[in-house]
Amino acid sequence: MTTLPIRPQRVAAGLVLAAAIASLIAVLLWAIFNAASAAPNTSSSSVDIPHLLRMTSIQAGLTTAISLLVGTALAWCLNRLRFPGRDLVIGIFASAIVTPGMIVAFGMLSIWGRNGWINQTTGHLFGFSIGNPAFGLSGILFAHVILDGAFAARILLARLDAIPSPRLKTGQSLGLSAIQRFAIIDWPAIRGTLPGLAAIIFLLAFTSFPIVLLLGGGPANQTLEVAIYAAIRQDFDLRAAVLLALTQIGVCSLVILASAALPPVPSALGPSKAQSWSDGVLARTLQIILLTLAAAAFILPLLSVLVSGLGNGLLVVMSRPNFWWSLATSLTIGTLSALLTLTLALLLSLGRGATARPGLRILLGVPVYAYLAVPAVVLSLGFFLLVRALGIAPGAAAPVVVVIANALLALPFAVATLGPPLDAITSTRGKLIRSLGLTSWQQFALIEYPLLGRDIGVVLALSFCFSLGDLGVIALFGTQDFTTLPLLMFRALGAYRGNDAAAIAAILLIGTTLAFVALPRLIERLSNVRR
Repeated sequence: MTTLPIRPQRVAAGLVLAAAIASLIAVLLWAIFNAASAAPNTSSSSVDIPHLLRMTSIQAGLTTAISLLVGTALAWCLNRLRFPGRDLVIGIFASAIVTPGMIVAFGMLSIWGRNGWINQTTGHLFGFSIGNPAFGLSGILFAHVILDGAFAARILLARLDAIPSPRLKTGQSLGLSAIQRFAIIDWPAIRGTLPGLAAIIFLLAFTSFPIVLLLGGGPANQTLEVAIYAAIRQDFDLRAAVLLALTQIGVCSLVILASAALPPVPSALGPSKAQSWSDGVLARTLQIILLTLAAAAFILPLLSVLVSGLGNGLLVVMSRPNFWWSLATSLTIGTLSALLTLTLALLLSLGRGATARPGLRILLGVPVYAYLAVPAVVLSLGFFLLVRALGIAPGAAAPVVVVIANALLALPFAVATLGPPLDAITSTRGKLIRSLGLTSWQQFALIEYPLLGRDIGVVLALSFCFSLGDLGVIALFGTQDFTTLPLLMFRALGAYRGNDAAAIAAILLIGTTLAFVALPRLIERLSNVRR
């Protein structure tokens, strides 16, 4: 007999919302297909889709392989080492999921660029320059691995932390070496997560926009996402943009279908559980070296952003009215997007948690992951073509479009955060809820909300930070009167105002970090629950 409370209104609300999201995505895809069929076929288009597809696939594949290798090594180090500030280091790596890509790219230029720290140091000490390795494929890979490697490390560390203590005690009693423990205990714990994690990282790298835009260094390293933007903004070649978008949708859909049968990747934003295990001196030395190098690679670009941005240029930027307008726009868009994301995620997750029927759960879950197949720039293109077809000026529709698009982009992460704990609450407390005769609202207010405090804060933090640092959506809809901080920073870089860009990057970095740290704790306190 089922223990699930009977909540048909939750299921109905979730189904209506899922249908609305699916309909919106279908309309956007129709706008793209319609534009492709209506646009004239000009043979003068210089878009080389096979080259772009090949380049995008190569960089995404290399990013995935290197990120998994780095993430595995880093998780191994963090799982073994105990030192003051370990939780802080883990938290810094966990923040990779919300660190805007354009900030990392700008930090890469500050460290490895022609006038970066490395070239200045080698010039003063040895009298030569190492060139400009921040641009091109090497720079793209480095920036992606900084973010995706840290993201993979946090996920895999959670799997290592979850190894049962009796298994570890058995391994210690057998005197397993570091290599033997990894082969016998660690590898079985993480190998089931690697395929799904690889699919996520591949999609993130395949649809990467700001990093490739800033560090690509020319057409040779251009990807599909950047080519779509260039086709619209620079050439206004709608047919080329649509063909590129359809190519990207096709590839992303194939990856999603191929990974559908893989085990889901668990979220890992909570504290790391300390374990007792002592490796040999050689292994510990290697772990210290690897962790030091990884921490330096991740922290130095962000530190360079703060050093470059929190100087005299900050006061100059803050003295301009357009900065305050852009800041107000970013905060407003971020807040509205976060609230919309939370509302959508709660309705869908509550609907899924109220039914045990697999078919309904699939219907409630599939539209959530539309972003994985229709990423930011493609989503923006669909909205752009749709408002043009309706005779609406893109500038007039921009605020609404940006809020909705940013909410859809954050929705997969929000549902992945709220879904599992809501399912657990329903399954473990279903009989109690039924016996108390609680209404749907009482169930949420008295049981679910207090237990979901931190998770709701995480959803708000993730969606707010995603929106605050987004460039892909605003890139097509931004105007002189509607500008966010990322777009203002991008324009400053395009005008070679490096000090202005550094100041804006520092403000974005501080803002996303504060929101990522403070919002979960604030909402947890408001829900009167401490876990």
